[in-house]
Amino acid sequence: MKNRLFVMLATLCVLALISVSWGAIAQSVSAASSQPAGQEEVAVYQEATEEAMEAMGGTVELEKRPLRFVVVSHGQASDPFWSVVKNGVDAAATDMRVTVEYQAPGTFDMVAMSQLIDAAVASEPDGLVVSIPDADALGDSITAAVDAGIPVISMNSGSDVAKDLGIITHVGQTEYEAGFGGGQRMAEAGATTALCINQEVGNVALDLRCQGFTDAMAEAGGTVEVLAVDLADPTGSQQAIAAALTANPDVDSILTLGPTGAAPALAALEDEGLVGEILLATFDLSPEVLEAVRDGNMLFAIDQQQYLQGYLPIVLLTLYKENLNTVGSDVLLTGPGFVTADNAAQVIDLSAAGTR
Repeated sequence: MKNRLFVMLATLCVLALISVSWGAIAQSVSAASSQPAGQEEVAVYQEATEEAMEAMGGTVELEKRPLRFVVVSHGQASDPFWSVVKNGVDAAATDMRVTVEYQAPGTFDMVAMSQLIDAAVASEPDGLVVSIPDADALGDSITAAVDAGIPVISMNSGSDVAKDLGIITHVGQTEYEAGFGGGQRMAEAGATTALCINQEVGNVALDLRCQGFTDAMAEAGGTVEVLAVDLADPTGSQQAIAAALTANPDVDSILTLGPTGAAPALAALEDEGLVGEILLATFDLSPEVLEAVRDGNMLFAIDQQQYLQGYLPIVLLTLYKENLNTVGSDVLLTGPGFVTADNAAQVIDLSAAGTR
């Protein structure tokens, strides 16, 4: 037994010097210890293994999987929301030991996005992740990927069309229901006349959010006006919101569909001295949104956990490629959850770290 231990330790040292994977180390350990052993021998074996691991710095570099995935989203990684999505993608790529490329058009441009998907398909990746803000514009490119035998998972937007396009599963929230839940909470807080601020008109997911919000408010006897703003122009958005409040003094509540709409809305209320008088809530998180919720300047934020929307598709594609695993539902829900003054402080540090 002692001879076998010496052989095992020598093998481990050699393997450490040439930086092989843990899989190879484990195989060598298994071969060296395949014969029956008593308790004392097992203890010696375990101690020797631990010492060998310590000699290697306590870590072993695992072998990278020969898999390459492409993520094509409609949101830029510089956006406060989508930067968290990309952080999830990057973390999953590291954890799964796969290669992942994140791509997005420079602006909300469905023609450019469809071209990115076409280029990704032409590169023959092992898997594709897409957001689907407009199925009419992107459907042909996505089905071309499916027809080419590329497994596709959608995330963030497109829960209502993913199955019809042949997508394995969708990771995200159902947008209409999330908007409806927001409308219910707003009405319970006393809202009767609301604005729904849409910073990306043409994005079907955002349209569904406003529709759900409108229907919930109507069910409670309230009304909603949709106000379109430009996410690339925060100053212009702030001015448009202020003008809408002046034009309709009955407005007592505002729901924005993301941080790029929430920041101008809050600024407009601050300039007009209406913080606390007009209810404000938003979809999605950012450090500024969470601080406003914590301080009572926003009623709530609807959290779809976009980090999971970036992370989980990479995990699912890896498992699908290696083991043909699929989840048992068409939509893998990551939301909606609601961040309120009761729990905002707990989420602030995580948001600042880029994971919420």
